[in-house]
Amino acid sequence: MIPLPLARIAEITSGALTGMADPRAVVRGPVLIDSRAASPGSLFAAIKGARVDGHDFAAQAHRAGAVAVLAGRPVDAPSVVVADVVAALARLASAVVAELPRATVIGVTGSAGKTTTKDLLGGLTALVGPTVAPVGSFNNEIGHPLTVLRADEDTRFLVLELSAREEGHIAHLAGIAPPKIGVVLNVGSAHLGVFGGREQIAKAKGELVEALPGDGVAVLNADDPNVAAMASRTRARVRWFGRSAEADIRAQDVALDERGRAGFTLVTPSGRAAVRLRLHGAHIVENALAAAAAAYELGLPVATIAEELSRAEPRSRWRMEVTERPDGVIVINDAYNANPESMRAAFDALATVGEGRRRFAVIASLRELGEDSDTLNEEVGRTAAEAGLTGLWVVGDNPWPVLAGAKGSGAVHVPGPEDAAAELVAELRPGDVVLVKGPRAAGLERVAERLLAGAGGGAR
Repeated sequence: MIPLPLARIAEITSGALTGMADPRAVVRGPVLIDSRAASPGSLFAAIKGARVDGHDFAAQAHRAGAVAVLAGRPVDAPSVVVADVVAALARLASAVVAELPRATVIGVTGSAGKTTTKDLLGGLTALVGPTVAPVGSFNNEIGHPLTVLRADEDTRFLVLELSAREEGHIAHLAGIAPPKIGVVLNVGSAHLGVFGGREQIAKAKGELVEALPGDGVAVLNADDPNVAAMASRTRARVRWFGRSAEADIRAQDVALDERGRAGFTLVTPSGRAAVRLRLHGAHIVENALAAAAAAYELGLPVATIAEELSRAEPRSRWRMEVTERPDGVIVINDAYNANPESMRAAFDALATVGEGRRRFAVIASLRELGEDSDTLNEEVGRTAAEAGLTGLWVVGDNPWPVLAGAKGSGAVHVPGPEDAAAELVAELRPGDVVLVKGPRAAGLERVAERLLAGAGGGAR
């Protein structure tokens, strides 16, 4: 973060200094919402959540070195009291971006693959200059400004992930840090129940390209009609990526190895180069192409882009983590989140990695699918039933549509992740493969952690 005195922070956020706060005291960062991470020079933002109120930890953060607390009410520590802490974070982040004229903001959105694309692109931009690209999915009204506030005078690139929970959400996030390059990956079924249909999802995702300036670049998926249609909604120049011949940045001769890692020829207007990904799943090719297209716009040579993509390792947890135990059991941990499209991609990866092996899966019902929920969850069950599984566990609430779709496959329902893990531990033999995949709220990462605990990890 760029150094800011408390008086300036109060001015930006329309806040009042209280608790004996020194207006000359300087915040140098980071700005954080976890009091346990407070350190000298930091600013603690006291967020009131459903279960925990950050205001209760204000004094603790100050004792740990936080210069002050950004608070919604007076606390027992030097503070800047504002009407709305989350809104104040947005205003503060916006002011910081305005002080960084050398920084290029790149936004990434889509129904699936945002985090992987952001991670790949962050590695590419780092070859050009100092980059801020968060690990994980800091993509909402809290995580987005917190990420922006990590930038300082040296930052050349801000690679940001933008999610949409409702119409206008992406427009709001883009207003905090106006993007110069916008990447739209796909329009899928994630949050279908919230938006009501794909048309509405596409409208929300397209807010990113609408926010681009006339001298910006919209990086769009030529293979997704809903994304391709966004070209008419932007003033920016369009750069197409995909597998079709119409794409400027495309993949040819895609092939998977025995672990589901893709190799392909990266084709661009100025040449081609071989890419061999270390990330797992055929769907990662689209993520790599999107990252390559944005990097190409920044002037990186094709060979350099291909080399970096081929070096990239997983950065964010629980996304297609493929780990082999010493006894040869392979655990595919893709438990961070799930939607119908990512479920199909995960089972495709299981088919590749599990060829010639016994295959197991632990999944959970998908959520936020609206009136189509039962139908789409039945499709998930059918996809699982067609995967040649030796065992299938459906964890948690409302498993019945999934079980109906998987009828005849021997699928069973268990209450929680611990139950599934316990049954799997007793069932697995050397050489087996297990897929763990479900919505974030299901907590299925605990299954993978149990299967790998004490097993020593292994090759990816």
